[in-house]
Amino acid sequence: MSEPAQVEALLVEALLVDARSGPIGGALETARTDWPDRATLTWWTIDRPTLVLGSAQPADHVDEEAAAALGVDVLRRASGGGAVLLAPGDVVWGDVVIPPGHPRWSDDVVAAADWVGEAWIEALIELGLAADSLERHQGNLVTSRWSSEVCFAGRGPGEVLWNGRKVVGLSQRRSRRGARFQMAALLRWNPTTIVRLLALDDEERTAATAALDAVATGLPLLAPALQAAVGRALSRRS
Repeated sequence: MSEPAQVEALLVEALLVDARSGPIGGALETARTDWPDRATLTWWTIDRPTLVLGSAQPADHVDEEAAAALGVDVLRRASGGGAVLLAPGDVVWGDVVIPPGHPRWSDDVVAAADWVGEAWIEALIELGLAADSLERHQGNLVTSRWSSEVCFAGRGPGEVLWNGRKVVGLSQRRSRRGARFQMAALLRWNPTTIVRLLALDDEERTAATAALDAVATGLPLLAPALQAAVGRALSRRS
C-alpha cells in the first residue's frame, strides 16, 4: 500500500493522492496521527460514498439503516463541524498542514483559516469565476437549523461562497504539532442523499432538503484543474 503523496506548500506542484491505495478510514486516521514538520498539502481521491461526521457530532444524527441500504460508510474525522458526504465525483477533498512557527500560523483560531479561503478564491478566479461572485466568510461561525448536522448548512471562518451559496467547507484541528485545515469543495450538490442519511422524520426531511438546497451549490469545474490551481494559490501564499 502506497503512502499518501504529499508536497511542501512552498512548491508549486500539488500531487494527487489516490485513496484506492487504502480506505477512506485510513486517510482519516492519517489526519489524526500524521503531523509533518513542513507545510504540506495532501489531496485524497474518494472511491466510495462515505458520510464523515465531525469530531463531536452525535452518532445518533445518522440513520444507520438508511446508510446500510444506500451502501454509505459512516466514519468520523478529528476536526469539528457537521457531516460531509464524500461521494466519487461530487467533492474535492484535501488537507493542508502547517507547523507552529510557519508564516501563516495564527494563534487566533477564527482568523487562522483566512489564508486558505483566500487561496481558494484566487484559484477559482484563475479558473474563470468572476471575482465579484466570490466571498470568503469572515468572523465567527454562523449557524443554522441544520448546521450541527450538515457542514454545508453553516458558514465557518475562511469558507468560500459563490453567488451567496457555500462551495468550499473548511474544518480545523490544532495541536502543539501544527494546524490541519481539512477542505471539501463541492462539484455537485444534491442534498437529497445526505438528508436521507440523517435520523429525521418526514417533515424534517422535507424542510432540511429545501433549506440545504438553497445554501450550497456545486462548482462547474473539473477536479484535476481545481486541485492544481488551489495548489498553486496555496504555494504563493506560503
